[in-house]
Amino acid sequence: MQGSEGSRRGLGPISMIRMTFLTVIALMMGLSVGVSKQEFTKKEGKPCTFCHPAGKFKELTEAGKYYKEHNYSLEGYQEGEKK
Repeated sequence: MQGSEGSRRGLGPISMIRMTFLTVIALMMGLSVGVSKQEFTKKEGKPCTFCHPAGKFKELTEAGKYYKEHNYSLEGYQEGEKK
C-alpha cells in the first residue's frame, strides 16, 4: 500500500515550480503580443488591418512587411508599393 500513498500526495515541489514557471512564461508571451499591437496602432495612427489581413493577424500585408523591414517605421512607405 505504500506505493499508492505516494501517488495521492499530489505534485512535488519541483513539479509545482516547473508548472508555475511555464505558466508565467506562457502569460508573458501572450501579453507581449497584445501590447505590441496596441503600441504600433497608437504610434502610427493606423488600424491593425493596415499591416495585417483581417482575421489573419500572424500574416502581414505589404505595408506590414515594409514596417517590419524598416525598423518598425512607415516613413517613406507609399500605399500600393510592392517590393
